[in-house]
Formats: sequence, C-alpha cells, structure tokens
Amino acid sequence: MREEVERTLAEIRPHLQADGGDIELVEVEGEVVKVRLTGACGGCPMATLTLKSYVERKLREAIPAIKEVVAL
Repeated sequence: MREEVERTLAEIRPHLQADGGDIELVEVEGEVVKVRLTGACGGCPMATLTLKSYVERKLREAIPAIKEVVAL
C-alpha cells in the first residue's frame, strides 16, 4: 500500500508546492497514513483543512482501504 500512497501523494504534491508547501509520507500503519506537512503548509492555519478536505479525500478516493490521514 505504501507505493500506492506515494504515487497518490506525487499527484497531490504539485498543488501544495504551488502555495509554497509540500508533504512527505512518514508511515503507513494499517489503515492510517501519517504525513508531515512542510514549507508553508507546516505553519499554515489552514493546514488541517487542507489535510482533511483535500489530502485525505484524494488518498481515500485512490485507495479505499485508507480510513484516516494524520499529520505529525
């Protein structure tokens, strides 16, 4: 599943980079994906919204087995 997550994050990454941020995969633990938001996304007040309404949604669409995405 890690490869699928990396592939999907590669599709998401340009959108985050356009705003000065980035995302890195830390770990896939069962049905939970752990990521780290970096750059502008790391300290952005909208980071939680971006994580849940964009990143998590895209990952769950691509990989239905994923139940949650959390930021570390």
